[in-house]
Amino acid sequence: MSINKYLDVKPEVAEAIAAGKPVVALESTIISHGMPYPQNVETALKVEQIIRDNGAVPATIAIIGGRLKAGLTSEEIEYFGKKGHAIAKASRRDLAVLCARGEDGATTVTTTMMIAHMAGIKIFATGGIGGVHRGAEKTMDISADLEELSQTPVMVVCAGAKAILDLGLTLEYLETHGVPVIGYGTEKLPAFYSRESKFNVDYRIDTPEDLAKSFKAQRDLGLTNGMLVTNPIPEQYAMPSDVINKAIDQAVAESVEQGIHGKESTPFLLARVAELTGGDSLHSNIELVFNNARLAAKTAVAYCNL
Repeated sequence: MSINKYLDVKPEVAEAIAAGKPVVALESTIISHGMPYPQNVETALKVEQIIRDNGAVPATIAIIGGRLKAGLTSEEIEYFGKKGHAIAKASRRDLAVLCARGEDGATTVTTTMMIAHMAGIKIFATGGIGGVHRGAEKTMDISADLEELSQTPVMVVCAGAKAILDLGLTLEYLETHGVPVIGYGTEKLPAFYSRESKFNVDYRIDTPEDLAKSFKAQRDLGLTNGMLVTNPIPEQYAMPSDVINKAIDQAVAESVEQGIHGKESTPFLLARVAELTGGDSLHSNIELVFNNARLAAKTAVAYCNL
């Protein structure tokens, strides 16, 4: 099935959308750039299974051979996992050239939201969103994820903004652009590896049903922005804030020394933090993605029942 000239929707996903059944979008950068092979493929397939176990259809999103894919086969996920960093990390600015050249692209939060919306998918589960980087008052390094949240009507379920970012400035940016930041069962903004930060969310919501009602109201009002749901990492997998912050501070200092910036900064920082924590942060990262997938699937089911 093709809706847009460049878009291919996996038949299972297309049938679910047409029948009004719950579908959850997933990004592919986490496969290619988030962790090593074969752990990346195992994690991606398990996330899809978690979504199925909770009553929804998974749609992993990517660009393959210049085609925008809403839903990948297990063979395509394996291909992405093996190619890893050889696949371009694709944000909004990259889509046209990748399509024109017939190349592959791993979708970020931004491009996953865009392609999900093109395909008619309303809910998307990820790990953490990008945001305003530390020192952005000098570098102007602000993730395109925030701009996309301001203009694309998709609910994004995450574990907060990545802890390598300036969380306060990220919240300020989202407020300016009219994006509601919801805390699932919490009034504090989750900080990815940690369950909370010193910053407050806009609203606390405690059930998937109430998340679905809020997003349905936003859509019924004709608002064109997204909604950000921040879901704290499960307590048993959370990392002590002093341990993770020490590792982040060191990784950020090293990235400055090495002149790493732009779209290379997040993969560098996440990999370096994983090294500095002896792999603990990677384990936490995987578990929080599983947790977000469960919540997104339950919310998608609730949304379809409204």
